[in-house]
Amino acid sequence: MNVLPRLNGLPVAESLKVFRSDDGAAASLRVGSRLDKYRIVRRLGEGGFATVYAAQDLVEDRKVALKIPHNAYSSNEQSLDDLQREVRIMAKLEHPSILPLKDARVINGHFVVVFPLGDETLGDRLTRRLSRATAMDYAVQMISSVAYAHEKNILHRDIKPENFILFPDQVIQLTDFGLARIERGDHDVSGSGTLGYISPEQAMGKPTYRSDVFSLGLVIYRLFAGDIPEYPFDRMPGYNRLRRGLSKDFVDMIRKAIDPKPSKRFRDAVAMHNVMSKIRYPLTDRSVSLKGSAVASSYTRRIA
Repeated sequence: MNVLPRLNGLPVAESLKVFRSDDGAAASLRVGSRLDKYRIVRRLGEGGFATVYAAQDLVEDRKVALKIPHNAYSSNEQSLDDLQREVRIMAKLEHPSILPLKDARVINGHFVVVFPLGDETLGDRLTRRLSRATAMDYAVQMISSVAYAHEKNILHRDIKPENFILFPDQVIQLTDFGLARIERGDHDVSGSGTLGYISPEQAMGKPTYRSDVFSLGLVIYRLFAGDIPEYPFDRMPGYNRLRRGLSKDFVDMIRKAIDPKPSKRFRDAVAMHNVMSKIRYPLTDRSVSLKGSAVASSYTRRIA
């Protein structure tokens, strides 16, 4: 039996029906505005579809992030369908390296999606020096998160540094499933994704799990090289820096993930994770050991 995810006791689909209805003009939002128990503290960023705010949960006394679609989309059936799909997907994902959905409901005429508030994005962190050991910790967690999504038959389709959120104690979590799809073998005809990280086949409207692997591989490449190659990869900027201090097996894994030909990549992130788990010493100085470690071996326990 297919049971729809529930948030605050209300099925997600029912909550979105409320959003589709005409409840009058939505209240304007600004710093200091209150949406039920959430008080907006500052604006974090804005995309084509929604704005993200930092807010304070006044009941639980914790900081959260609010993703709120622009008012212009309240009458757009396709946009609301996309929002419903994202909420449904995130409501059923439970993994330490995937940003958890805390709340999703209509407040004062706005559909509000609530997440924990992180410190910064990986994209922000990459503007500062990062140790090899920390970068490896992030890489392991990122591979695990995408492997879990693929295990759940979910294509993310927009893996990039800005969609990984950092928390204290070197925790990193994948977010923004706005372009995600449940893989059924059919494909979109659009080339949705982010320039620089989108795979060639996804740009032509034919994404597969291998497309996510490609994007993930590029994020990890940048993590260690400080730059990313451009298709068709005639030159590999930062490649010498990438190899410095990394084991040959780990470098080979990255090269396989970002091969321009889909058939030469890992079939999905699960296969990539399996290869990663067999690399005992990913750093040449052996300062990081993955074999038998809680981080590298936890994937099976997480999805059990």
